[in-house]
Amino acid sequence: MRFDLHECGVFGAEERHLAVRVFPAPAGDGRSPFERDRDRIVQSRAFRRLAGKTQVFTSRASDHFRSRLTHTIEVAQVARQVVAALGLNADLAETLALAHDIGHPPFGHAGERALDGCLQRYGLRFDHNLHALRIVEHFEQRYAGHRGLNLTLATREGIIKHSRDYEESSHPELAEYLLDQQPPLEAQIIDLADEIAYLTADLDDGVESGLLEIEHIIEHVGILRRSYVMVRQAHPNAEEKYVFHDALQSMQKAMVLDLVRQTGENVIASKAKSLEDIRALPERVAQLSRATEAERAEGKRYLYDTLYTCPLLEQEHAKAETVVTELFEFWMTHPDQLPESYAREIETDGVPRVAADYIAGMTDHFILEQYAEARRFVRSETSAVRVG
Repeated sequence: MRFDLHECGVFGAEERHLAVRVFPAPAGDGRSPFERDRDRIVQSRAFRRLAGKTQVFTSRASDHFRSRLTHTIEVAQVARQVVAALGLNADLAETLALAHDIGHPPFGHAGERALDGCLQRYGLRFDHNLHALRIVEHFEQRYAGHRGLNLTLATREGIIKHSRDYEESSHPELAEYLLDQQPPLEAQIIDLADEIAYLTADLDDGVESGLLEIEHIIEHVGILRRSYVMVRQAHPNAEEKYVFHDALQSMQKAMVLDLVRQTGENVIASKAKSLEDIRALPERVAQLSRATEAERAEGKRYLYDTLYTCPLLEQEHAKAETVVTELFEFWMTHPDQLPESYAREIETDGVPRVAADYIAGMTDHFILEQYAEARRFVRSETSAVRVG
């Protein structure tokens, strides 16, 4: 199924407007502005560090589990499929998909919750979308003439707005990102591509881990059950694990097609004829159908009930929260132990934000090293006090 929503996408005059960068960029080399953004993101240190950050299971558990990096690649794959079928700007969508998780701290959502909790004690919050913006505008240093990656306005807007809306009254610093308008369709699609990709991947990793059983999943996740039955009928003698894998791919394909169909129909029903029209709509039009959304939500609830909150992962989450919290407090009381490049930011941003920024950029492995080093420092400091 295909739609021609080209006029509602980021092309032509709208592309030129949204391709604006803060700093002048070298003359074109045949790549589109968003291809150039994509390449800058892929070559960034923050993107490479995604390989060492937890998706659901830590990399220490198995080489076969998804990391934030492999999950990101899968989201980009889904996003490109959807925008190609809708006739939208595939380069922009891929770029946003590749950037959508670069603001996540180590240890997955457990690390994010812990870091947000630490900052709340100082009247601040941690938001991975806003932190991603800080990364691409400030922390990445690859160019002689400026800090940041100097990405286009469209990419920076999509990084912020792909998964949630912000009020200008609460975030006046984001005023340039058209907070009173809907994001382009290419950005709207990213959040749903993320949902589709991680539902498929987390069911797969859950079975790979031994924490989920295929029979139990089929019994409780209707959208997968239908795919499984069809694959089993087509391959009655195949091993269960291969039937399950095929069923996962079939389920993902069904959700992708539903997203294409529903989004296309929504745009047609809205009578939108341009990006300007899309921005002025009262709600986002990139959506799954009501029935498929209900089934997706059922699958997500199943994962929360059986996998994300299972005793083994809860134990891992508790350890992660301890590491993040204690390391944050260590740097609150010992800011002189922060790296010089971060210590220079304290006067402008304050110790809590700087400590959080440093932690958020770490991989799982590196934060454990820093935690062990901090504990050694505290022990030596305590011993020195006793001796004195």
